[in-house]
Amino acid sequence: MRLHARLTSAIVVIAAVLAGVGTAIPRDKAVTPKADGLRAQSAVAREGMVVTQEKHASRIGADILAKGGNAVDAAVAVSFALAVTLPKAGNLGGGGFMMVHRADAGETVAIDFRETAPQATSRDVFLDEAGNADPEKSRYSGLAVGVPGTVAGLALAHADYGSGRFSFAELVAPAVRLAREGITVDEELQDSLQRATPRLKRWPSSARIFLKADGTNWSAGDILVQPELGETLETIGREGARAFYVGPIADAIVSAVRGAGGRMIRGDLENYRPLVRKPVHGEYRGYAIASMPPPSSGGIVLVAMLNLLEGFPLAKLGARSPLALHLMIETMKIAYADRAEFMGDPNSVDMPVERLLSKSYAAEQRATIDRKRARPAAMIRPDSSALGSSGGNTTHFSIVDRFGNAVANTTSLNFSYGVGMVAAGTGILLNNTLDDFAAKPGAPNAFGLIGGSANAPGPGKRPLSSMTPAIVFKDGKPALVTGAPGGSRIITTVLQVIVNYVDFGGRIAGAVSAPRVHHQWRPDVVLVESSLPEGTIRALERRGHTVRVRSRFGSAHSIAVTRPNNLVGAADRRARRSLAVGAQDDPVRVPTD
Repeated sequence: MRLHARLTSAIVVIAAVLAGVGTAIPRDKAVTPKADGLRAQSAVAREGMVVTQEKHASRIGADILAKGGNAVDAAVAVSFALAVTLPKAGNLGGGGFMMVHRADAGETVAIDFRETAPQATSRDVFLDEAGNADPEKSRYSGLAVGVPGTVAGLALAHADYGSGRFSFAELVAPAVRLAREGITVDEELQDSLQRATPRLKRWPSSARIFLKADGTNWSAGDILVQPELGETLETIGREGARAFYVGPIADAIVSAVRGAGGRMIRGDLENYRPLVRKPVHGEYRGYAIASMPPPSSGGIVLVAMLNLLEGFPLAKLGARSPLALHLMIETMKIAYADRAEFMGDPNSVDMPVERLLSKSYAAEQRATIDRKRARPAAMIRPDSSALGSSGGNTTHFSIVDRFGNAVANTTSLNFSYGVGMVAAGTGILLNNTLDDFAAKPGAPNAFGLIGGSANAPGPGKRPLSSMTPAIVFKDGKPALVTGAPGGSRIITTVLQVIVNYVDFGGRIAGAVSAPRVHHQWRPDVVLVESSLPEGTIRALERRGHTVRVRSRFGSAHSIAVTRPNNLVGAADRRARRSLAVGAQDDPVRVPTD
């Protein structure tokens, strides 16, 4: 059977993303962006809101909310659906992080279901005979595959934080149906499959699913059916997470990984456990921030950057004025240099977390920033690396329910389609997340991120991540729920959504749509989106920045909670399949917050 698309998009593509007002210095005044930005699609509701990277998943989550489920119920259903409809990033064979705010208990928790390294993983696992980092091992072989955490993490969230109205099987059922009936291949899915074809072709088990029988690519309008994945999902729904980690599914995963040169054994899967951690907390201009702690670097780096920026009058400088952007870029350099030096798996390394999050440390670092000139990366901390690639490997969604509960959830396979390998007979795409380790101190990963001994590979370790699901509070209640995909650019994307919303008085659609910049300390290059005005780019270069223009990066699917308790969802149209849907399925297509 075919599952035909029933949604005719009424998304309005706005010709320009409006810049803020105000000026810095005369030649550096804020300039209206060029007309190639995409305005976020907005929806307004009171009974609940779901914003994801894929329309089927959004509607499934909204349906769960409409039936009385809470934000975690919807998050579980959405996550399993994305494993079917967004195979490049949604997953069973990867991992991630979920921020959960429980309104009745007044608490926020961080669920860590990041992948772990098999117990046989050694410190030199990704080095060649000469002792150099070997990307073939860390990115394209079975050695790259971490023990998946997604299924265990979702089961924990359902058991401990779900409403109790839905069984696990009921929340998995929509994904089972999508896998068996099939989804229509649209242009974005077709494009992602074509880009991943060289890696998918390496594995017959993957080619059987993601390529046609003659080896050609699926075309827009074709129906992608995944019966093996449907069977796996049904088994997980019926038997629970244990079915993934013990039994035939686990055997198939181990066989696939070891057949590709990996070191995983059944015990690695049987012993995997998700963890509930205390979030990283911060304050910014009267708002409280909660985000992921290590092994995600996201929360610490985000709060550290906000602490630095709080000392600058960004609102007076003007949204995306060259001076405001310059200060933001210099802030990014400092925080990413600290990331490289100090951060790793908290179970394996001591980190100066309290100092990195302190306002006093931010003040010390802020004093080193020159308002007129860019500081070379080597003056912050000496090192070197190559420019990393972008990431279409991760997906984020945001959910708020009628009860005031909120979920910010980010999951990943690392690369788009992970390592590219399906565990035969299961339909499960496997990750290549262990490339997020520092293969050796100073060696960049695929995204150009530098790491040191704090993030070295090791048995059972969780590699450092950039995923940054975040909940922003005002007066103790969620005001903004956000996060993004994008590899090393995730943290700076989330930063800019928050700054745009808080400092520049923007509506959430504008905060999400605005042109972005990114600097990760090494390489010493500023990446900017092509919608940033040419005059602004030239002004940054005059300050000494080396600028490289990219089309777009990140897709920050976000929800703002506004007075009188409206939920305003903004689906970032950088991801063309994204959709914000209210629980009553009555999306409003214009920003109204």
